[in-house]
Amino acid sequence: MTEPAKGNGSTAQGAAPEQQMQIRIIGQYVKDLSFESPSIQKLMTSQAENPNLSLEMDVNPEQVGPGVYESTLSFKARAESKSIGVIFDMELDYAGLFRIENAPPEVLDAVLNIQCPTLLFPFVRRIVADMTRDGGIMPPLMLDPVDFGALYMRKRQAMSSSVTA
Repeated sequence: MTEPAKGNGSTAQGAAPEQQMQIRIIGQYVKDLSFESPSIQKLMTSQAENPNLSLEMDVNPEQVGPGVYESTLSFKARAESKSIGVIFDMELDYAGLFRIENAPPEVLDAVLNIQCPTLLFPFVRRIVADMTRDGGIMPPLMLDPVDFGALYMRKRQAMSSSVTA
């Protein structure tokens, strides 16, 4: 006769212990970085009205080996004004390499699109702030926190609607 599971999380005698999911960061790196300020002379010699700022962020995960995954945050920012033109144009692909163990298949996609980019985001935020400040054009662009869960849900809804259309 086997013992019932105890309330402290131990398993019944003879039952296989449940493996907890583990995420380890192997490394993180800039895959691609581009910063252009084509109208810097105009900006420094004249007064520009408030610029139009457009921001885009996406997450692109992929498996690179057994239990090893890369999650890449792709970020784009572009500032323009009517009187000056393009103030700056920035593109950044920042990636992390993760070893993920014991992740149920139904959870893995969410981990790669939500939890992994959440770990990487503070570094992306710092690079963006440093690049825009060091570009000599404007105060640093300080990114607000990103809800990667909502971004993931929008991406899934867009994919499911494009499949059914």
